[in-house]
Amino acid sequence: MDQLPPPPEPSSGPAERSSRTYRIVVACARPIVRGWGRLTVEGLDVLPGSGPVVIFANHDSMWDPLTIAVAAGHRRQIRALAKASLWRIPVLAQVLDGMGQIPVRRGQKDASAMDAAVQVLTDGGCIGIFPEGTVTHGRILRARSGAGRLVLGEPASRIVCATVEGTTDMVAFPRRPRLRVRFFSPTGGGPRPGEDAVELSTRILAELRAEVPARASRRRHRRPLPVGVPGDRPGTPPGHPEG
Repeated sequence: MDQLPPPPEPSSGPAERSSRTYRIVVACARPIVRGWGRLTVEGLDVLPGSGPVVIFANHDSMWDPLTIAVAAGHRRQIRALAKASLWRIPVLAQVLDGMGQIPVRRGQKDASAMDAAVQVLTDGGCIGIFPEGTVTHGRILRARSGAGRLVLGEPASRIVCATVEGTTDMVAFPRRPRLRVRFFSPTGGGPRPGEDAVELSTRILAELRAEVPARASRRRHRRPLPVGVPGDRPGTPPGHPEG
């Protein structure tokens, strides 16, 4: 069977230059995440300083995106697909645009958002994505196809996994959390011959969840939903670009 050529090795060259807005937001979050959250970071050298990268991460708390951004530091500007409704708030819209975030219409296949994210990768940028598509709240959710579609859309992309732990304790005030982010390369490597987007997303998510099982916030008390429920909103079609 023919093998796909491997992506280039991680670059140890100069870190990508982040936008001013991105640097300000991360700087504001740093005292909370590193100070109050006692963040520890492992495997940062796995994250290339340049070139197209897709970061797959688990998503158990709203604090996950900021925690990963602080963990990555000045090494990369991590762009993500965020729900388009956030852009209805003018000030927040300016911040999100300044950070290079990409609006995606939830509950539908948003081809324009996926095209924009693939273009970021083609231009050598870094996209962070949650293959489960939403905060788990302790539920076991299936992988969405969007994460895999990004990688397949730009074959030169390198996959980096990021496990995030402790963010579900950020709301357990006055108890201080212990945050931990670990970057690593997937043991199964990049896309395999014949592997489609759903299979790729599922494989990488399984590796993430083998390291960090889904966990609910200490402050939340929700009735468990059946295994495989895709998200908070019924009727969300499989394979939409949230990831």
